[in-house]
Amino acid sequence: MTSSTAHKILAPLAATAVALGGLALADKLPAAASAVTQAVHTEYAPGATADQEREELSHVEGVSHQAAAVTGAESQAVLDYWTAERMAAAKPITSMLEGALPLTGDDAVPGGGVEHQASPRSDSGGERWPADGLVTRTTGKVYLTMDGRDFTCSASVVDAANKSTLVTAGHCAKDGRGSWARNWTFVPAYSAGDDPYGRFTARDMLVAPQWSRQADDSYDFAMVVVNTDGGTPVQDRVGSQRIAFDSWTEDRVREGVQVYAFGYPASSPYRGRYLHYCSGRTKPDTGGTTANGVRCAMTQGSSGGPWFTGFDPRTGRGTISSVVSFKYADDRHTQYGPRLGEQARKLYDRAARL
Repeated sequence: MTSSTAHKILAPLAATAVALGGLALADKLPAAASAVTQAVHTEYAPGATADQEREELSHVEGVSHQAAAVTGAESQAVLDYWTAERMAAAKPITSMLEGALPLTGDDAVPGGGVEHQASPRSDSGGERWPADGLVTRTTGKVYLTMDGRDFTCSASVVDAANKSTLVTAGHCAKDGRGSWARNWTFVPAYSAGDDPYGRFTARDMLVAPQWSRQADDSYDFAMVVVNTDGGTPVQDRVGSQRIAFDSWTEDRVREGVQVYAFGYPASSPYRGRYLHYCSGRTKPDTGGTTANGVRCAMTQGSSGGPWFTGFDPRTGRGTISSVVSFKYADDRHTQYGPRLGEQARKLYDRAARL
């Protein structure tokens, strides 16, 4: 089902800003902007480009696919595009609407984020991740351009045969029924401007047809295949996390599943400089999607970050079962993630072969 996106605040707004007159910042848009995004884009206009025609054909396989930086020259052009100045100026995929959610019980600190906790908690509301482990290497910050404007998201490396597959939110790869992202670059283990494991440009991006054609929030996930960095696949450099499909049984949803969600929130009071996390038990969405929610103060920029089940805080290992997707404007204390099911498996299987 497609949710009532008029009240979403993490839904993609880049194309909407252009449609509404090219506002300088997405945070000046009304809460209903996501619904406008769906209304202003047609499926395929007359005279569709070759890329659009290829995408149309890919729907037959249940996958919407877009090639990105395929050649070495294209990949280098993307890396050259992301100067330090552009990276610093990039905004989260949507900026928080007026009245940013306060971090109740936590102290904001200069440079973004909140004070370190002594150790990971099972009920974190959005603190900076206090430990090390695999999750700090496999989770990274994403830089992308959508409709000529630069944004940030989050993503994670998943175990795959091609050693180059990431999972992220659908709206971090394609603006619903609108544009595909360009200049897509993944920086694993990003921390305060450092890129200790290099940068990896996107070669292929895949989303579900339900997202590409209908902007259905139940399918707001994407797989991205990245190029190597100096001949080294990202999985060989930083490791990878397990990914599971169809793990959200109705019994488990009703009982509540313990999850840990990670990302690089960049809207106030965060600044996107460090890895943060939320943890707690899930609850089902009652707003019209099949997504699950968890208490979380993380803001935009965390979109696409991994949701783990069976997560071990000591090692930073777990199983990715969802990604950070959206919040409702009237409930900014709850973050939602789509269930990774059969459609996500199709994207993964296709991505792993590329």
